[in-house]
Amino acid sequence: MVRVAGLEPLVAALGGGKTTRLIGGVVRDSLLGVPVSDIDLATRLTPDDVMARLEAAGIKCVPTGLAHGTVTAVMPIGPVEITTLRRDVATDGRHATVAFTDDWQEDAARRDFTINALSADPGTGEVFDYFGGQNDLSAGRVRFIGEPLQRIAEDHLRILRFFRFFARFGKGNADAAAINACAARANDLMALSRERIASELLKLLAALDPVPSVRLMLDHSILKPVLPEITSAATLAALVSREGEAGDPIRRLAALIGPNPTLAWDVAARLKLSKAQNKRLIAACGWTEPYGTPGALAYRIGEEGARDRLLLMGIETSALEQWVRPNFPISGGTLIARGLPAGPQVAKTLSAIENAWIDASFPEGAAFNALLEKFSPVTPSQS
Repeated sequence: MVRVAGLEPLVAALGGGKTTRLIGGVVRDSLLGVPVSDIDLATRLTPDDVMARLEAAGIKCVPTGLAHGTVTAVMPIGPVEITTLRRDVATDGRHATVAFTDDWQEDAARRDFTINALSADPGTGEVFDYFGGQNDLSAGRVRFIGEPLQRIAEDHLRILRFFRFFARFGKGNADAAAINACAARANDLMALSRERIASELLKLLAALDPVPSVRLMLDHSILKPVLPEITSAATLAALVSREGEAGDPIRRLAALIGPNPTLAWDVAARLKLSKAQNKRLIAACGWTEPYGTPGALAYRIGEEGARDRLLLMGIETSALEQWVRPNFPISGGTLIARGLPAGPQVAKTLSAIENAWIDASFPEGAAFNALLEKFSPVTPSQS
């Protein structure tokens, strides 16, 4: 039985369970008893009919993907995507041309894995399972619907999706037919946009424990066509054991790349990561550089970057739990007031003092003044 509270007005506007069902992840995750992140509905109604019904019921809707039959209803419980039942007309591995249908099983058959093809009546909670998805879910099997090679030919991203879903839901050995098909068609990944590859890879790395999936990928040369530099999961495995549930996909990608900022820059550019992700990945991959104390490292590269490096190096991070960035006590103007002539020497001296202050664990008051005495002629007596 699968039910979602708060959907009643929306389902009523769409005609109830005869025309509209819960679909995909919301059904799968509800059956597993895990938190549901997205709520999707499938319907026999056309997108125009959906929008007309929602407007008549006073429910705000947004035509977020009309070409693919998707309308988003804005509900108090959050956005709900409503997609008209579809069948594939043509596919090329990257895009699909679809036509609308009123056949539930035909729509389910175009989905990737049996565990993602489950649907449920939103009123009664009855689950509809055309391909053995409930048994696969219970057994921890991630299995393609139909012939794996054909399903991958339809959408090459399904290669990475297989390993992502195995990381999250898989138990024991992976489905042999799926693994063999992914290995046989691994070169198809080169036809995908790097943004789509990055999105799937980071979602995989965000799993509680992505190590078994990543090892499978490496054992079968799945990543070789697009990320040949990634050859070992050993550092990732060590990192995951230290992180607990606080795993971060960019940090985990750094573990796969290794302590090589230049390579990290290349991978970030190839995957077209965001500027923030790019910066973090490169900083994390400098983990073999001297760091001093955890506080000193956090001051120099930020708390997030320091945590990344320390975890990658296997160093305790508890010192950062209550860490607050200290304020450097002086400025260039202070140095000039203390007798240093204006000019390039001011910046050079200020940097030297700041480095000494960091290395001394950020002294204050008299202790800081004592440190200043080492930088003659800039001493407290000259103030």
